[in-house]
Amino acid sequence: MLDENRPTDRRLRLRAGEWVEIRSKAEILATLDEQGRLDGLPFMPEMLAFCGQRVRVYKVAHKTCDTIKTYTNRHMPDAVHLEGLRCDGAAHGGCQARCLLFWKEAWLRRVPGRDAQTSVLQQNAASPDPTTIANLERHTRQIDPISNAATELYSCQAVALRDSTTPLHWYDPRHYLADLRSRNVRFWVLVKYVAYAVFRAMLRRLGRDLATRPGRMSGKPPNRRLDLAPGELVRVRSREEIYQTIGPDRKNRGLWYDIEMEPFSGKVFPVLGSVERLVDEKTGKMLKLSRDCVILDGAFCKGCLSTNRLFCPRSIYPYWREAWLERVQ
Repeated sequence: MLDENRPTDRRLRLRAGEWVEIRSKAEILATLDEQGRLDGLPFMPEMLAFCGQRVRVYKVAHKTCDTIKTYTNRHMPDAVHLEGLRCDGAAHGGCQARCLLFWKEAWLRRVPGRDAQTSVLQQNAASPDPTTIANLERHTRQIDPISNAATELYSCQAVALRDSTTPLHWYDPRHYLADLRSRNVRFWVLVKYVAYAVFRAMLRRLGRDLATRPGRMSGKPPNRRLDLAPGELVRVRSREEIYQTIGPDRKNRGLWYDIEMEPFSGKVFPVLGSVERLVDEKTGKMLKLSRDCVILDGAFCKGCLSTNRLFCPRSIYPYWREAWLERVQ
């Protein structure tokens, strides 16, 4: 029988909406290997501040999209996303992607609903070894295998995603059943978007792909600077207006307009912040973006329209050119 109070018993079989308690620093650090990972997944310094908190499960991370190589879903065992817990990039050069963190079930304990908002957990009496925390910080950079020294390239959960996951075929029905069992996706939502995916697959066979529909921009890309500040309300321009600002490659000055962004057209969101620094998940390099790139609070990828990666729960924030937005007066 599993003892949920022991971090070595990893499988809690959590579902969306359940309350959990994040284990103490000492308990979590005891589960990590010399690279600061569990099953290939890094536990990052930014996550230490959440130890001891009680939080609800947002989604079960049984699958996640590979934004490094294949742009398809991959399987991740025994992991969840927790409500509102995103990386602030403090240990990764101030990266502003605000990725939703992955939490292994071994780092959590289930909390009965009636106790969810009572006192916080009793901290483990043993203090974490300072050298173990220092090891976490060291591994925020990629390690040169020859010199064993930290390089200038960053390493994080997003960069190491392929190390902690395995391939997942889009046509395997088991991960769609897992979406339902985990309460990640409601039944009629699943039926709706699976049917739509089949329809789009038929269009692709006819040579039409909605996800790669080219833009109609001619000449120099418009640079409509709004100098937006966090908290300002903006309305996402219509699809047709945005298509006038992107080229045949669906980009505006290198920034991709993804099909998952289209449903936000016409809707109003507060600006969450600008994005000027970003760790490239493919290389680990820190990228510097132009200032008219922002993310919007509440406008994140729903995983309903992307080809071969339906219902990814990662909830990535897309990046918006200010030319695609207008202030709400």
